[in-house]
Amino acid sequence: MNRRTLLGGLFAAASVPVLAACGGGITSLDGQSAAGGSGGGGSSADGLTIGTANFTENQILGYLYASVLGAAGVKTKVRPNLGTREILIPALKGGDIDLLPEYQGALLHYLSPKATATEEGDMQNALAVALPAGLQVLPYGKAEDSDAFAVTRATAEKYGLRTLADLKKQNGKLVVGAAPEVKKRVVGVVGLKEVYGVEFKEFKSLDSSGPLVKGALKKGDVDVANLFTTDTDIADEGWVVLTDPKNLIPGQHIVPLIADRKADSAVRKALARLGNALSTEDLTELNRKVDKDKKDPEDVARQWTAERGLTKKS
Repeated sequence: MNRRTLLGGLFAAASVPVLAACGGGITSLDGQSAAGGSGGGGSSADGLTIGTANFTENQILGYLYASVLGAAGVKTKVRPNLGTREILIPALKGGDIDLLPEYQGALLHYLSPKATATEEGDMQNALAVALPAGLQVLPYGKAEDSDAFAVTRATAEKYGLRTLADLKKQNGKLVVGAAPEVKKRVVGVVGLKEVYGVEFKEFKSLDSSGPLVKGALKKGDVDVANLFTTDTDIADEGWVVLTDPKNLIPGQHIVPLIADRKADSAVRKALARLGNALSTEDLTELNRKVDKDKKDPEDVARQWTAERGLTKKS
């Protein structure tokens, strides 16, 4: 996938005000109805709650956020492994959580499925327009983790697969494995059909670049697996990531998604420091420590931020 200049939109778009709102009630994590949005200038004086999605990397990011915020004097609580965006965004709007590690392109397509922005700065601007009232994205960081569709080397050679476009040659023959929501997402089965004309024999609901989908790929239960590019098993297993010549998959720089009610200067500065320090290579290695070395994500995050000097009082 083509990548455009990183620095162009790194800080410029983060403070763009939200221009569009989503109305209506939502359901909180505790099963209560709540109204979206928040008034006031934003303050983390009474602490904030960080939520994470249900996969390793997002949990690590949540604890990285907690580590740097704690060093900045912000009291935090992490609620890990809450689920998918369909759960997390309403929870953020409703006040069950205040902050969420997100991914630019995936978030934009969730909010605006027909969005066409692919460059990082353009996506940041598009997010500012698409976000519900009361939510905002802070500056995105250096680290990036994109969706990828991978096959084993044997499958690539058998069917002549190098790009996503090549999958069309095998329409109706291949089984794809991914998290359940990928079946209905643009960066998923829907987009593969619309952009590349791909149709699969079967979709198997598994997990997000986790042991289920990777185990199925190894055993041959699925031919194509939806993985994350920072997943260390891709290189370790020699799997082939199919290239994306039509740029179906947008850039996925890590971006904090936060409620206005908590977005004060202490939070902004701490997360900006982390975003500038954390690289894609760092994130991949942190994933390895948790997934391969079986280390605790909170311990891994705390150690990394300490080693990088991010927990020193400024």
